[in-house]
Amino acid sequence: MTTESFPSSPARHKGGAVYDSGDRSEAVRAWDDLREGALRWQLWSRLGWHDIRKRYRRSVLGPFWLTLSMAVMVASLGLIYGTLFRLDLEGYLPFLAVGLAIWTFIASFLNEGCISFIELEPLIKNVRIPMSLHILRALWRNLIIFGHNIVIFAVVALIFGIWPGAAGLLAVAGLALLLVNAGWIMLLLGMICTRFRDVPPIIGSVIQLLFFVTPVMWKPELLGDRRYLMVLNPFYHLLEVIRAPLLGQVPGWESWVAGLLFAVAGWTFTFVCFTRFRKRIAYWL
Repeated sequence: MTTESFPSSPARHKGGAVYDSGDRSEAVRAWDDLREGALRWQLWSRLGWHDIRKRYRRSVLGPFWLTLSMAVMVASLGLIYGTLFRLDLEGYLPFLAVGLAIWTFIASFLNEGCISFIELEPLIKNVRIPMSLHILRALWRNLIIFGHNIVIFAVVALIFGIWPGAAGLLAVAGLALLLVNAGWIMLLLGMICTRFRDVPPIIGSVIQLLFFVTPVMWKPELLGDRRYLMVLNPFYHLLEVIRAPLLGQVPGWESWVAGLLFAVAGWTFTFVCFTRFRKRIAYWL
């Protein structure tokens, strides 16, 4: 009999059916895990920063190597696509720079969400800390790298004289919405990939597919009358609520609504799964 077979409170029998109040107890414990993980921000922020320093130890540029490689990619893709499709570089290069920076962040937390528990197996098995703290650690680490990469857009915007103005303030709210969605996505993927080790390669393939169907390198206007197809892509909306304000535009209300609905539905489903499987994560490792 597994550990989960023992309820945390006595079962109540009524009319031949068994009513276990342990489900409510597990929900409370799951909520406490999320709350305690968020409150211990000093710990996960320091661990995330330590991961960055450890990854780029004895490197002169550190995480700026990623920034440099992205700068080369933006310049090369901008010139190639701008020449082939006769696009205005003054409008296309900033669009491409900010799109690639945001998408790299999205792809990073999707990939690292898959291994957020697996790579910390010794720590999880030997130190009792909230499971959500590991997710926040990985999310903070990727947010730091995103901060390095967004510098490319700042340089491109300065070159072409782009100033977002008051609309740029909406980018902060857009980034917050993206982080809220990133939290449940990483937590859900962490549980799934810990249980089923074949899932991470599948997620990697899905990310590549999403990159091509999401307007990162191409503009939504190219779809013409079929632009409605992007409504079905939640990652387009999460990207748009940050990219549009940085380009001095106001995102459509449908992107905000889609992002909020995505967050509510995602966190509801993830919390149910976290309540059910939180105690099993250590056994799956």
